[in-house]
Amino acid sequence: MATPSGPSIQIFGRADDQPTRAAQRFFRERRATARLVDLRRKPIAAGELRRFVERLSAPALADTEGRPWQETGLAYLRMDGAELAGRLLADQRLLRLPLVRCGDRFAAGRDEAAWKAMLEAGG
Repeated sequence: MATPSGPSIQIFGRADDQPTRAAQRFFRERRATARLVDLRRKPIAAGELRRFVERLSAPALADTEGRPWQETGLAYLRMDGAELAGRLLADQRLLRLPLVRCGDRFAAGRDEAAWKAMLEAGG
């Protein structure tokens, strides 16, 4: 829960993931309360992922440089946004982490400029 004066920030990621830890550190250093949703314990809900896709697009959420993307051979497939979103929901190892949400603002991956804008907007 956020403090009454601060924004409500959710970080979707894995506790052992370096970019996720960087997001936690970023918000902690700025004294903002951020809640981590560990995707190893609780997969992201379809509705939540849909909100990220609507705001950022499915290709922006895909970690095309990651090992799971390469191992599954997805680099050789052409997919539209809906098909890619389905694959991201089915195999969440393909997501570019962390996914950060603050009110109606969304960010994927290590994007400190977007995180800073979230704090400046106040949620």
